[in-house]
Amino acid sequence: MIITDVKPFALWGGNRNFFFVKVETDTGEYGIGEGGLTWREMACLEAVNHLKPLLVGEDAGRTEHLWQLMFRGGFFPADKVLSSAIAAIDIALWDLKGKHLGVPVYELLGGKVRDRVVCYPHTGGATPQEIAEKSKRLQDEGWKFVRFGLPSAGEILEPSEAVRTAVKQFEAIRNAVGEEMEILIDVHTRLDPPDAIRLCREVEPFRPYFVEDPLRSENMHSFHQVARHVAVPLAAGEQFATKWEFRELIEEDLIQYCRVDLCICGGITEARKVAGWCETHYIALAPHNPLGPVSAAACLHLDLASSNFGVQELPRAPGSLLRDVFPVQATFEDGYLLPTEAPGLGVEFDEKAASRPEYAYRAGQAPRLRRRDGSFTNW
Repeated sequence: MIITDVKPFALWGGNRNFFFVKVETDTGEYGIGEGGLTWREMACLEAVNHLKPLLVGEDAGRTEHLWQLMFRGGFFPADKVLSSAIAAIDIALWDLKGKHLGVPVYELLGGKVRDRVVCYPHTGGATPQEIAEKSKRLQDEGWKFVRFGLPSAGEILEPSEAVRTAVKQFEAIRNAVGEEMEILIDVHTRLDPPDAIRLCREVEPFRPYFVEDPLRSENMHSFHQVARHVAVPLAAGEQFATKWEFRELIEEDLIQYCRVDLCICGGITEARKVAGWCETHYIALAPHNPLGPVSAAACLHLDLASSNFGVQELPRAPGSLLRDVFPVQATFEDGYLLPTEAPGLGVEFDEKAASRPEYAYRAGQAPRLRRRDGSFTNW
């Protein structure tokens, strides 16, 4: 099973772009992967083109060797752009390996340790009442979790105001859904330690499943300060490109949930190492997945085979986008992703459909937030 081609695709999906990689072999089999560096898809595309000469002619089954070659082969260790490109290729290689051997990827990872994977959606709403009503509707649809983000006033985010509003939203959601529903809040790296501590303390009575990314991710040592002062579970890691970036959070027991992104953090090869490391510290997996059909499928397989799984992010149900490009996607029912018996990841890619004009890449930038004084703040 020798690699003959590596093809990157940057596609418009209706409200955002997605990035995929197809790896082809001399046996006629192909694997499909996805990269996760949103708004930097074209940088990842060129990174894949740069990596292609290292891969063509190689045995597609040597996933660990090829990961090491891609990550370390340019002397300088991979950054987020290169790691996202590697992730897309690596996921495609695991898909290929499963197809070639005739088994689902989760079998290659040790087999299932659970029969289904519980997920959480993204919950919108501008006011506490709106977000509470949306949460109740999601509960009625069968979801077991709801998630909302730290609120802003349009393009303005003032930390103290955002914390006060978030506490009101949390209270409204808890009153609407009762005690059985799990609630998560994503701070999205928008706060500094004083406001993050204030938020965590004030939402504690409403029993959050976790508070995600309460701080910016450049300096993980700051989590020591927050962890000393709060009693709610913390989650982080979605912006990390390597296992080494997770080191301090895991080894110092600063988080309770690991937000590894398979499509940024080196694919399945790297993510399964992070997962095993987390298991030794009783840290549960909550993989980051704001992406497309391949990401959802890759996360599903890792979750099925990981004993320390917590919950899976799933902002959109499989089959709700890119249905022509991916005519076969993961199965979803009653708040759960379900395993497949199909070989590989269990998704199918239609390259001809991907070339249609409606899927052409559209240039754009991330939304931006600012303080009232005009200074930039994290989105």
